[in-house]
Amino acid sequence: MDKKEKQGLSEIDICDLFITPSIKGAGWDQLRQIRREVTLTPGPVVVRGNMSSRNTKKKKFADYVLQWKAGVPVAVVEAKENTKTVSHGMQQALGYADILQVPSAFSSNGDAFAGHNKVPAAGEDIEHEFPLEAFPSPQELWNRYKAYRNITEDEEELVLEPYFDDGLGKSPRYYQSEAINRTVEAVAKGQKRLLLVMATGTGKTYTTFQIIWRLWKAKKAKRILFLVDRNILADQTLVNDFKPFGSVMTKIKNRKIDPSYEIYLGLYQALTGPAEEDKIFRNVSRDFFDLIVIDECHRGSAADDSAWREILDYFDGAYQLGLTATPKETEYVSNITYFGEPIYTYTLKQGIQDGFLAPYKVVRYDLDKDVLGWTPPPGMVDDLGKELERREYNQRDMDRILVLNKRTKLVAKCVVDLLNATDLYSKTIIFCDDIDHAERMRIAIVNAAGRIAVDNPKYVMRITGDSVEGKAELDNFIDPESRFPVIATTSELLTTGVDAKTCKLIVLDKNISSMTTFKQIVGRGTRIDEENNKFFFTIMDFKKATELFKDPDFDGEPVVIYEPGDGDDPVPPDPDPVDGEDDEISEPEGVYKVRVSGVDVKILAKRVEYLGEDGQLVTESYRDYSRKHILEEYASLDVFINKWNSAKKKEAIINELAEYGIELPKLAIEIGADYGDFDLICHIAYDQPPLTRAERANNVKKRNYFTKYGDQARAVLEALLDKYADEGITTIESPKVLKLKPFDAMGTPVEIINNVFGGKASYENALQELESELFKQGA
Repeated sequence: MDKKEKQGLSEIDICDLFITPSIKGAGWDQLRQIRREVTLTPGPVVVRGNMSSRNTKKKKFADYVLQWKAGVPVAVVEAKENTKTVSHGMQQALGYADILQVPSAFSSNGDAFAGHNKVPAAGEDIEHEFPLEAFPSPQELWNRYKAYRNITEDEEELVLEPYFDDGLGKSPRYYQSEAINRTVEAVAKGQKRLLLVMATGTGKTYTTFQIIWRLWKAKKAKRILFLVDRNILADQTLVNDFKPFGSVMTKIKNRKIDPSYEIYLGLYQALTGPAEEDKIFRNVSRDFFDLIVIDECHRGSAADDSAWREILDYFDGAYQLGLTATPKETEYVSNITYFGEPIYTYTLKQGIQDGFLAPYKVVRYDLDKDVLGWTPPPGMVDDLGKELERREYNQRDMDRILVLNKRTKLVAKCVVDLLNATDLYSKTIIFCDDIDHAERMRIAIVNAAGRIAVDNPKYVMRITGDSVEGKAELDNFIDPESRFPVIATTSELLTTGVDAKTCKLIVLDKNISSMTTFKQIVGRGTRIDEENNKFFFTIMDFKKATELFKDPDFDGEPVVIYEPGDGDDPVPPDPDPVDGEDDEISEPEGVYKVRVSGVDVKILAKRVEYLGEDGQLVTESYRDYSRKHILEEYASLDVFINKWNSAKKKEAIINELAEYGIELPKLAIEIGADYGDFDLICHIAYDQPPLTRAERANNVKKRNYFTKYGDQARAVLEALLDKYADEGITTIESPKVLKLKPFDAMGTPVEIINNVFGGKASYENALQELESELFKQGA
C-alpha cells in the first residue's frame, strides 16, 4: 500500500492492517495477551447545580495493553492515523504506562514503531524507532518488566499466581491491580508488614479478596485471618466479596477458633478483651495464621497499647497487611511506624479525578447562636425549671451541654427543605454528637417531614449502637432496592465501613476535629452508583466540620461550597460569575444537659464557591464552566460559525461539547427551553443575543427562500422548519424525521427523497441549504 492510500485510512484501519499483525507476528497471543481499546479511567464527573455529567475528554483510554498473564500488564501501545508521525502518540502512551506502572510504551502510525524503555541497558537508547516486523517478543517485555519491578526468578512463580475469575468478565480496576500486584510482590520478597492506603469507596475489600485468593491458591498463606471491628463489615464481606471461598471460610464466634477452616473473618472484640480468659487468640499456636489482614487499621492497630496490636504481636511470624483510607500519624499513634511506608496509595482526590469516586458539594450553614454565641438573660430557667448558668454558650456546647430545641428543629427543616427541593427519597445520613442528639434529630425530622413520615414510619430511623430496632434496619438502609429507611440519624455507628452506595446527602451536625473521622464520614458518600443515578453527593455542615477541607492532609476538595442565608433556597445554586459495635456516644455520666425550648435560632450568611481545575476555590456556574470549555474548542465566534456551517451534521459539534461534560439540554433549562443549540452556544460563549427556534424559522419563511422549489418540496421544507421550531436541529437531521407527522402523509421517506427531491444527494443538499438559511448571521 502506498503512502497516499495509507493516509486515507482511519486509526482503526491502521490497527487492524498494520499494528495488530505486527504484534501478533512477534509472538503475542491475540486472545490472552493483547487487550484492545482498554478504558483505564472513565473521566471525572462534572457537577454544577443539581446536574452532573462525565467529562469524557479526560477519559484515559489505551489502544492496546499487552499483558504477560491476565492481570499482569507489561506494555502499552498507542495508535495514530498515518497522517501523524510515528512517535506522535508517545506522550499519550507514556501517560498510560505511568498509570499502569509498566516500563514499556510504544507509538505507531502504521509505518513503524517508536519505543520507550524505562530500564535501558548500558549504551542503549531510552527511545528509538524500529520497523513493524521488529516488535519485541512477550519474553523480552516480560524480562524488562521484571527488571523494572525488581522481580527475581525465585519470586516469579508467586507473582504470576492467577487472579480469581468469576466467569462474568469482572476484572480489577487499574489501581486495584496495582495494589494487588504490589502486595504479592512484597510478600514474594519476604516483607512481613505491609500497608495499603486506598480511599473509601475504591474497593478495598475486593482488592483484599484478590490478594488473599492468590496467596492462598499459591499456598504461600494456608490460614488467613481478616480482622474487622464491626459485625456489619464481617457479614458484608462474608456474603459479598469473599463468597468464592465457600466452605473453607468461617466467621469466628462463640469465642472459639475452629481449626478446621482456612479463611477466618473475625471481630477483634471476639478474639480479645480486658480479661485474660477473653484473649482466645492465645488458644492457638503463634504460627497458626500465615497472613493477617487488618481492615480500617487506623482505628485499632496503630496504637502500641491497642487490642489489635496484642493480636499482631502474638502472631508476629505472620504476614500482616494493614488497610486504611486514612493513615493515622500523630505524636502518639502511627500506622507507618508499625507497618512501614505504604506499598501503594490511591487517594480520594485521584479517585475523583479518574471518575471512579463521586465528587461532592458542600452546603454550609452558620447559625446565629453558634457563631455569635448565646448568653441566657438573668433568671432564665431551662425546660425543667432549673436556673441557667450565666455564661456564654458557643458552637462547641451545642447538643453536648446546651440543647436549644429550636436549633434542632431548624437543622431538621433545612434538611427536609433540601430533600423536598431535590428528591425526598435520597438516602441521607445525619451525624449527631451523641445518641440523645440522634434521637432528638429523628423526632425533629419526623415533624419537619410531615405526611411522608406519617405514611411511612420508617422514613427516618435512629441507627445507633443501643437501638436494636435501628440496627435491624441497617441492611435496608444500605440496600439500593429498599426505599426505606430514607434518613438515618446516628453518632458513630455509620462513620465507617458501611457500604451505602446510594447515599446522596450527608449532614454534619456533629463537632468533628479528627481528620481521620472526617475522611471516613465523607467516605460514606463517595461511591458512584450509575444504576441508581448516583454520581455525586451533597454535604450539609452545621458545625464547621468542613473547615477540615482546608487542612493540607485532606486531599479531595469539594466542588461547591454554599452557605445559604435565612430564607434562601436550600439547593446549592450555580455560583455567581471507632471502636466496637456499640461505640455510640451516650450522655456523659454526671454531665447535665441544659434544655431550652423558647430561644429562636436563625441562619446567618451565604457564600458559594467552586473548586477549579487548578485546585483554587473560584466562583463558577454550569454556564461559566460551559463558556470556558466552548472557548477552548472554538476561540472566537467566527471560528465557531465556520465550524457550525461546515459541519454536515450539527450533532457532531453537540457531541464534541458533550465530551467536556457540556450538555446543551441542561443549559436550555437555565437560559430558556425555546432556544436552539446554535443560539445557546453563541449566547453563552460569545454574548450574542439569542433568537428562539421559532424566530429563526419565521425569519427564513419571510425571506421567500422557497420560491425556487416546487410545491411538494416547499411543503416538505416548511414542515422541516416547523419541526426545527418545535424540537431542534438534531430532529431534522435525523434520517427518521421523514417517518414522522406530517411527512407520513406526504409519502414514504423513499418516495419523498426520490420523487420530490430527485434522490438522496439532492435532498441532503436542500437540507444543508435550509440550515444555512436558518443560521445566517443577523437572522
